[in-house]
Amino acid sequence: MTPSTSSAITLNINGEKYTLPVDHRTTLLDALREHLDLTGSKKGCDLGQCGACTVLLDGRRAVSCLQLAVAAEGRAITTIEGVTDGERLHPVQQAFLDLDGYQCGYCTPGQICSAIAVIEEHAAGWPSAATDDVRPEAGVPALSAEEIRERMSGNLCRCGAYVSIVQAVAQAAEVQGKEAVA
Repeated sequence: MTPSTSSAITLNINGEKYTLPVDHRTTLLDALREHLDLTGSKKGCDLGQCGACTVLLDGRRAVSCLQLAVAAEGRAITTIEGVTDGERLHPVQQAFLDLDGYQCGYCTPGQICSAIAVIEEHAAGWPSAATDDVRPEAGVPALSAEEIRERMSGNLCRCGAYVSIVQAVAQAAEVQGKEAVA
């Protein structure tokens, strides 16, 4: 008897459950785009190197072209379509608009999802390769342009909008910090 190479899975995407039949080799990116018409996540390199397909899995960033859809079952998946709060843009989305953190826009969904996770990681005190002092007693480092560039380095922009992207991430982190205090 030959084992089955497909099955029905249920994915929790942007707070909604979707059940779909997939081949076990289907990536999360292809399940999102081809099976569910959630086309915000882009297929760039299909090798996990450009970040255009970045989504959030349980709040952490993941390149969906390397994640099998069957392995995402039972996890909270957030795509660019799910980061808004109703009609209100996420602070990262608003900052990208305000500061022109995009040009052609192809990488923008992945950039935004990654930036959301970057801000959360930083706020939680996670160090990066650019963090000078990683000792816990040193506290959370400043979210400098160098920190942002290092933390966002997995997302490429062929248009070269990096200066505006760094500014947008910094602005969104500041806005979210003020909202958290309020």
